Amino acid sequence: MPDRVPSDHDTVETHRVPVESIGRTDRPRVVLPADLGLEEGDAVRLALDGDGYHAAVGENFDGEPVLSHVADNRRLARESEGPNRLAEWVESSEVSLGGSAHLDVITAGEEYGLRTPGKRVVYTATDGPDSSLSDIARNLDN
Repeated sequence: MPDRVPSDHDTVETHRVPVESIGRTDRPRVVLPADLGLEEGDAVRLALDGDGYHAAVGENFDGEPVLSHVADNRRLARESEGPNRLAEWVESSEVSLGGSAHLDVITAGEEYGLRTPGKRVVYTATDGPDSSLSDIARNLDN
């Protein structure tokens, strides 16, 4: 059964992350802390102010891990298809390009949350996938 975890709980690690534009466009991207251990191609569950989505980790020109497309499901996230929920979130929230957001680590390597600074969010934390199922999915991707 999933647990409900507030963003200010002791088990949630929070990082301040920059929200920048991609080149000269108004498309947002979030630069992730390198110490999270996420690499290009990793797919994660990502909540935006509490609403659940999926994202695939990319890489910027400096080799830093970034999120630039957030989608409704894992397949759309990996293929960067469908509506970009990250762009919608930046447009409708108090987060702005050139500003920052809070990145909450809910389940390391699996589940994260982006939220407006100062906003308290309650996440639904789920157990990570069975390692054998993860291995099968990784093998199919390669």
